[in-house]
Amino acid sequence: MGRKKRPEQPVEGESSHPQQTGGGSGRDGAGQQPPQQSPGGHQGGGRGPGPQAQQGGRGGYAGGRGGGQRGGMAQQQYAGQFEYHVRGAQQQPRGGAVPQRRGASSGGGRGRPVVGPFRPPVPELHQAAQAPYQARATTTQAMPNIKPAETQAEVSSSTIPPSELATSSQVVQQLQQLTVQEGQSSHSIQPAPASSKAMRFPLRPGKGSTGIRCIVKANHFFAELPDKDLHQFDVTITPEVKSRGVNRAVMEQLVKLYRESHLGGRLPAYDGRKSLYTAGPLPFATREFKITLPDEDDGSGASRRDRDRDFKVVIKLAARVDLHHLDMFLQGRQADAPQEALQVLDIVLRELPTTRYSPVGRSFYSPDLGRRQPLGEGLESWRGFYQSIRPTQMGLSLNIDMSSTAFIEPLPVIDFVTQLLNKDLSSRPLSDADRVKIKKALRGVKVEVTHRGNMRRKYRISGLTSQATRELTFPVDESGTMKSVVEYFYETYGFVIKHTQWPCLQVGSPQRPNYLPMEVCKIVEGQRYSKRLNERQITALLKVTCQRPQEREYDIVQTVHHNAYHADPYAQEFGIKIDEKLASVEARVLPAPWLKYHDTGREKNCLPQVGQWNMMNKKMVDGGTVNNWICINFSRNVQDHVARSFCAELAQMCYISGMIFNPEPVLPVHSARPDQVERALKTRHHDATTKLQKDLDLLIVILPDNNGSLYGDLKRICETDLGIVSQCCLTKHVFRMSKQYLANVALKINVKVGGRNTVLLDAISRRIPLVSDQPTIIFGADVTHPHPGEDSSPSIAAVVASQDWPEVTKYAGLVCAQAHRQELIQDLFKSWQDPVRGTVSGGMIKELLISFRRSTGHKPQRIIFYRDGVSEGQFYQVLLYELDAIRKACASLEPNYQPPVTFVVVQKRHHTRLFANNHNDRNSVDKSGNILPGTVVDSKICHPTEFDFYLCSHAGIQGTSRPAHYHVLWDENNFSADDLQSLTNNLCYTYARCTRSVSIVPPAYYAHLAAFRARFYMEPETSDCGSMTSGAAAAGVRGGAGGPAGRSTRAPTANAVRPLPPLTEKVKRVMFYC
Repeated sequence: MGRKKRPEQPVEGESSHPQQTGGGSGRDGAGQQPPQQSPGGHQGGGRGPGPQAQQGGRGGYAGGRGGGQRGGMAQQQYAGQFEYHVRGAQQQPRGGAVPQRRGASSGGGRGRPVVGPFRPPVPELHQAAQAPYQARATTTQAMPNIKPAETQAEVSSSTIPPSELATSSQVVQQLQQLTVQEGQSSHSIQPAPASSKAMRFPLRPGKGSTGIRCIVKANHFFAELPDKDLHQFDVTITPEVKSRGVNRAVMEQLVKLYRESHLGGRLPAYDGRKSLYTAGPLPFATREFKITLPDEDDGSGASRRDRDRDFKVVIKLAARVDLHHLDMFLQGRQADAPQEALQVLDIVLRELPTTRYSPVGRSFYSPDLGRRQPLGEGLESWRGFYQSIRPTQMGLSLNIDMSSTAFIEPLPVIDFVTQLLNKDLSSRPLSDADRVKIKKALRGVKVEVTHRGNMRRKYRISGLTSQATRELTFPVDESGTMKSVVEYFYETYGFVIKHTQWPCLQVGSPQRPNYLPMEVCKIVEGQRYSKRLNERQITALLKVTCQRPQEREYDIVQTVHHNAYHADPYAQEFGIKIDEKLASVEARVLPAPWLKYHDTGREKNCLPQVGQWNMMNKKMVDGGTVNNWICINFSRNVQDHVARSFCAELAQMCYISGMIFNPEPVLPVHSARPDQVERALKTRHHDATTKLQKDLDLLIVILPDNNGSLYGDLKRICETDLGIVSQCCLTKHVFRMSKQYLANVALKINVKVGGRNTVLLDAISRRIPLVSDQPTIIFGADVTHPHPGEDSSPSIAAVVASQDWPEVTKYAGLVCAQAHRQELIQDLFKSWQDPVRGTVSGGMIKELLISFRRSTGHKPQRIIFYRDGVSEGQFYQVLLYELDAIRKACASLEPNYQPPVTFVVVQKRHHTRLFANNHNDRNSVDKSGNILPGTVVDSKICHPTEFDFYLCSHAGIQGTSRPAHYHVLWDENNFSADDLQSLTNNLCYTYARCTRSVSIVPPAYYAHLAAFRARFYMEPETSDCGSMTSGAAAAGVRGGAGGPAGRSTRAPTANAVRPLPPLTEKVKRVMFYC
């Protein structure tokens, strides 16, 4: 499903996710794999910002009690029913001092180091001050008010690419609506400012020291900064064309013709659009050139002479590119990365590969870079490499990684269609479904004709004809004489069309369409397939790309040698030198945390070994209760006695693991047909609840191995209609019945019914810095986007939050639908006008804070927010919008309530890989040859000044492990590097679904699972790629407490997002998404 984040990404080929080696139960399977790899780059493509979303619907929250009373979340009764006031004084962070704003001098505690005299002044985005001890109440530090919003209403284009500024004006409007409640507290609630120029991300608080030191290698290659005088020129090509390829061909021709005579011998670098760069000045400030490109048939039907394209090119001096600021930034003496200078160097190093290979995003592919592998249905994988220049602590670094992606096989169209449909089509006509599938696959694809000897004209397919080839006629003269396509091809080319029952390809413009029979067309080589891959294709692609660390490292080094940057004429021209050795980096291996299990088990505590452990001799620390359950079998292959035997084994495993589990179901196992899922579920549920006179605790479901939409339909009905948690098991696992599999399923069932599997021993003994000392809530948030090609489906946002303290193990979750490809989470905070109560507020953060108070009896005094799936270009935008929403949510509960916030972005979609310094040293690698779990890097390849680190928290299984990258965007809790790194690593051992540490911090992982689950809740007819827009649906409707139906802070528009059906109250209280 679509995470972190851009058009569909190529696979970087690894499969080292932690998974329990007993298999899983399908999509609901035990020990499922973390989102470690991106099949086709998470096939859902990117996280690019979309238009400001209308507020969508959401399916309530999930979570359990954490030692407090049970109960759902308040349904808009925030005032009166539930007081949210501080009891006594709020505890201070260590040292007792009020946390200083980032950038202030460090007078004590863990202040930030001062980095050089060029550090910018104190940022204007103020950190919230904590309430001091009562004894020192008079010393509360009042904060200066922020600038008026008008002066801040800009987003720095120097740090965010223009393509990602689409929503900045709306962000500003949102921020301007913030009400600062004066007079109600000792200091004003400080909102996030409306400008990225008014803020800085936290500086690195020194480097971490915990753990065993070691050396690792990273796929970063040191790049020497050129000392050339770089110039930028604006390029205008008329007539304007959209294709970068055509633009490049024009400029290539221009350089070939005029380099010596008019360009002063310079070799310029061109971005394929509007900018040209040179190392030194050109002999003119502005100049016009005339260029003619030779014929390439575009399917327009024009004569060859008309198709010889003439272009006018105007080159005009725009600016000098200053590398001095980049040098200052790399030395830590300037705060903002000069994006333009980095962009120029990137363009220069991309020039040569762009001419040699097929560029896709920042990657380059070629059939010559490795063997092509068939993926099925007319697709094949091409091997390639990713390349990007990055600023790091060691200076400029070139990040190189191996990559693979899907290309369309250069087959005759007839063969492609036969593969696509996987059936012999020679005798019978195409069905409507076949026709739709062909049209979808071929639209926009370039083909060349084969019936004219050496004249291989190229055309782009615009569609299929509605009639068969034998029925098609067209006018051949102005008097309207008609001729059939079959006759025309025979008379003109002597070509006999065999497949006359098939439609023709339509090429050229809709105004002047040309018809080409499929059998005279062949697909042009080198066209990337950007649509959604099916599961078989994803599996085949992952098989191709999965490489052991040693092989991957070798291939990366070979790629750098093969690219021969020292001989690259563009790199030479601009004076860029690339080291050919992998960077050696200091790292540390953090210790695994002790885990607590129930005292009645033989092993009460457990220390994981190399990122894994098992449940032998252990009992869940907090076993749930399943008294009333039933089983429905949708698999024809599973007989009733097999299903009964499986359920008995599963019930026994749950009991052995520490749950209270009734071995007998309420009703006997019931078999049903998959096409009658709704009827079967509702009838059986009704029969069971009628017999019991109360609700069921659990539904066990046996599914066919290939079950299509059955899984999603079942989850939607159970969680939004019947109000029951379910555990699905695939047929193959029912027959195998392995103990390992049953143990994993038991872990999932336990958290679904409100139990806990394990907790950190340090959490129980209150030894976790900045978590155990006072009530702390940990959030995880993610947005998943629709698959490529689904142009109107909404994005799904999910937020989870811990509901127990001090354990921080149970997470309640909330989901909402929002506008297509909108990355900012719209529903974090919202307010609306109620005709009776006036202004009412709600939203995900507020509900989760109230739920935490109800579960624990405490009000959170500290917030840690892990945000998944944000690209670097969106850091400012996401922080400005979402931190502001968190602040508003807190203020809406109580005027003076502003717990300090730490906001951390979690990134998996990066290309940094870490390798053991010595692959043969058994002590420095795990079984798969990857670096050890707990390996953390916060030097050399990290950001020059900001607080970030790479953490490989999991053990690899196959392929090369991808470390998670954590970047702190806001820190009012003043975490030290050690404290945040250890907390993050330790939390990775608390993931509920398997006995392994996972690759990203569990709250972020759970948010991803919840968002993925919520996509099944969309109406069946619209969940694939139909329209999700509805003029009737009000923008603010959500599936949970906190917002009235049909009201919103924004006016509904014609394409408001249809809300998700609400989760039932019972389901909301547990980790249903596991």
